Amino acid sequence: MPRPGSHGYDIKRAHLRKRLENTGAAADEEADREANRRLQRDPKYAPERQSERGRGPKGER
Repeated sequence: MPRPGSHGYDIKRAHLRKRLENTGAAADEEADREANRRLQRDPKYAPERQSERGRGPKGER
């Protein structure tokens, strides 16, 4: 799943923002913030936990 800040996440956010603007669910200036809030609440887009290896040798501190 795309994570916040990735290209895939930005595409999903842009599509959702456009849908919110077209349906009138959010004002144009609020649509971007609302799209971002909705995607971040979705558990599919939650940041993945780093593995033990990803934390490196000083990760246990």
